[in-house]
Amino acid sequence: MGHSEERAEGAGPFITRLTWRLEEGGTAVWESRAARKRGTLAVRPAGAAESSQRRADTAALARLRRLNGVAAGSFTLGGVLFAVGAALAQFSTAGPLVSATVYFIGGVFFTLGGYAALAQTINAPRREGTAGELTSHGFRWWSYEPGRVDWLSTFLLFQGTLVFGVNLLDSFLQGLTARQMNRLVWTPDMIGCALFLVSGQLAVIEVCHGRPCFHRRSLGWWIVAVNQLGSALFMVSALAAFSRPATGSLVNVGVANWGTLTGALCFAVAGVLQAYERP
Repeated sequence: MGHSEERAEGAGPFITRLTWRLEEGGTAVWESRAARKRGTLAVRPAGAAESSQRRADTAALARLRRLNGVAAGSFTLGGVLFAVGAALAQFSTAGPLVSATVYFIGGVFFTLGGYAALAQTINAPRREGTAGELTSHGFRWWSYEPGRVDWLSTFLLFQGTLVFGVNLLDSFLQGLTARQMNRLVWTPDMIGCALFLVSGQLAVIEVCHGRPCFHRRSLGWWIVAVNQLGSALFMVSALAAFSRPATGSLVNVGVANWGTLTGALCFAVAGVLQAYERP
């Protein structure tokens, strides 16, 4: 199938959408998120009113579907557990060890979801071959592709979950001074939140192709928007959880707990929505 590349869209070095004009007439459109999440690209033959979807091969689609299911389920469970942990911290008298344990289990699911999202990106069908077709390769556990906005977004998301893991492990330590709390617990929390926010912004770039956008009928847009709202709420929670060196008290315990609870619910909702954004 012959073609000439017509238009590339994105932001900076990142290409998020390519449109080709086919020699036999019509156009083929590759979008980063559609190829990564659904394994499809759009082809509109000459004279056709609507585009049709070209899909990757069956094995690649099955692989994407499994990885998407793991990511969606893990973020849903992780979000619910984080919300429960925050509710326990705010309302329960069971003690910090109980909420820390619930947080840690939720963090394990977040890390699993982060890696599944990265693996889905690594194994997404590529636009390497003929225009209007997607190329699939064998399963890979790892790759290094910082020039791809989807890879960089999911890589930073996965790194954020690992940094949160340090924060959650250190939260089990007892008898820490305010300075130790800020260094061992608060600092990893802030770094993890920052990584989540940068990852989310890259996801916004991917779905909006480098421009401000509001796609109310796009499931992918809603998933990205809800996740980014959750990341912002996590950052608010982290800022409020700073321990004052003079007194050892947090800046605002209520804001810290409620920020975590609402942010976690955003990730849980986005996880449920993600279950429907599959090949």
